[in-house]
Amino acid sequence: MGYPSLQACIADLEENGHLIRIKDEVDPYLQMAAIHLRVFEHQGPAILFENVKGSKFPAVSNLFGTLERSKFIFRDTLEQIKTLVELKNDPLKAIKQPFKYAHVALTALSALPMKVSAKAPVSFGKARISDLPQIVNWPKDGGPFVTMPQVYTEDIDKPGIMDANLGMYRIQLAGNDYVLNKEIGLHYQIHRGIGVHQSKANAKGQPLKVSIFVGGPPSHPVAAVMPLPEGLSEMTFAGALGKRRFRYFYDDEGFCISTDADFVITGTVMPHENKPEGPFGDHLGYYSLKHPFPLMKVRNVYHRKDAIWSFTVVGRPPQEDTSFGALIHEITGSAIPKEIPGLHAVNAVDAAGVHPLLFAIGSERYTPYLDERKPQEILTIANHILGKSQLSLAKYLFIAAQEDDPNLNVNDIGDFLKHILLRIDLTRDLHFYTKTTIDTLDYSGSGLNSGSKVAVAVAGEIKRELWNELPAGFSLPRPFDTYKMVMPGILAVEVPKNIRSSDIPLMIEILDEHLKDADLDGLPLMVLCDDAAFTAQNLNNFVWVTFTRSNPSHDIYGIDSFTEHKHWGCNGPLIIDARIKPHHAPVLEKDPEVEKLVDKMGEVGGALYGII
Repeated sequence: MGYPSLQACIADLEENGHLIRIKDEVDPYLQMAAIHLRVFEHQGPAILFENVKGSKFPAVSNLFGTLERSKFIFRDTLEQIKTLVELKNDPLKAIKQPFKYAHVALTALSALPMKVSAKAPVSFGKARISDLPQIVNWPKDGGPFVTMPQVYTEDIDKPGIMDANLGMYRIQLAGNDYVLNKEIGLHYQIHRGIGVHQSKANAKGQPLKVSIFVGGPPSHPVAAVMPLPEGLSEMTFAGALGKRRFRYFYDDEGFCISTDADFVITGTVMPHENKPEGPFGDHLGYYSLKHPFPLMKVRNVYHRKDAIWSFTVVGRPPQEDTSFGALIHEITGSAIPKEIPGLHAVNAVDAAGVHPLLFAIGSERYTPYLDERKPQEILTIANHILGKSQLSLAKYLFIAAQEDDPNLNVNDIGDFLKHILLRIDLTRDLHFYTKTTIDTLDYSGSGLNSGSKVAVAVAGEIKRELWNELPAGFSLPRPFDTYKMVMPGILAVEVPKNIRSSDIPLMIEILDEHLKDADLDGLPLMVLCDDAAFTAQNLNNFVWVTFTRSNPSHDIYGIDSFTEHKHWGCNGPLIIDARIKPHHAPVLEKDPEVEKLVDKMGEVGGALYGII
């Protein structure tokens, strides 16, 4: 079925046991987020907060909290959409089997956006920014944010909806230096479509018109986060996925209004006008800090008569955006690998915050006439990956050759890492990219958007047997005498708090002197960390600590290391310094008093009893 509105989706979810209502007044400052996090952790239902303190508008979260619920929401269109995306990447299929795919072409055609009269039957009221639910997720957040927005902009050179961009970029509603009700902050990361639109408007010295949609049919926020193939409009995709054409009109000031949205905030971004935005608890599990970002001057805040505010909570994975990612993978399937010759699979590892760590599998066919396979073609593929849209923000890329294990799975963290460690040649397989761009939210580098990358390309036969446990007689010198095995071949080494970052090179020298003559072939990786027990507790902790807290060019060392013709390698174990450094962003932590309050809600029963 296709939902004409968010309200219709909520009613359907409630009827089928996928939604609960909270009737008591709930504070948007930390409390709503704490409830959401608790419910999500238990893979619970969507939550409708009927009584939001300080606002007349109810709010809903956790709509996409599980892949199963997302599949339920799009149960009538998911298979057709998967086929539509597949055809976009292989259009010859439609020519070879026209009758099989005829319904998909009709689906795409019927999904074209529909411009309606400005006097459409939807009755929009007006509000102020301060009337909206002022939801603050984390204690150090700079203010309330919109966390489930659909931000609409048009190309100033090619105006119109078919060349427009719909993206999900966070919006700060208040706090910092923003003038309440008149100014809000617009944050977007590099490599985003909106950036192209703003650059063109800046070049002409003209304001960029922005429309922020909140709510609406669930297909609309999904379209805003989809990595769609070139030429496929987000609005067309939203119509096809939701089985309802994207309806819109332009208001008296020329702003695009989605008639199905619950809220529409319109405004302009003037060239080079910025204000500090943040901090904000982000999907890496840290606060993205305060930085200048585009200032949006608010013109109007529209809302439906029965408007419901839609939000999510962002934090260390897994969170609701993890389920978003699972839905995207469900829809796109092998679309991205087909865009890069020789690439078979890629996984932006969610547990590591997505962009910090990529796993990939490619073909290694350049020299099939030689007995020994070594990384050649997969290096070409690695370069292609690191030049591909959002994949280009990857910081660590591990790529393996399919020929070495046809059953290797990029989604199995432990098995993939084991495959790499069994075969890696540390004198040959590390390839650095220095002084380059990384994810805006990643503070492990040398500045905003600035850091380094490393591609670890591994091909060939198994070279070693990994240690499952440390052999008798193994030791590390003080102060590295607290350590714990993470998995075969990986050791977490705790660094005392009183050791400064400036002391680490000296500490590495001490390690090098102690270990350079030892046989450590079964231990190819050591990770320096703040807490060895936490890091080794599970693989999710390991990849989160290791790859969000290290900058390859600055934090990778090795026992018996060398540089040969600009190539760096080592003969002993690789060492990654994954301690929290002074320039890193703070780790997200929950408010103890709010957690106690949520505990009490669970104790007294009610709608949340048994969930929180």
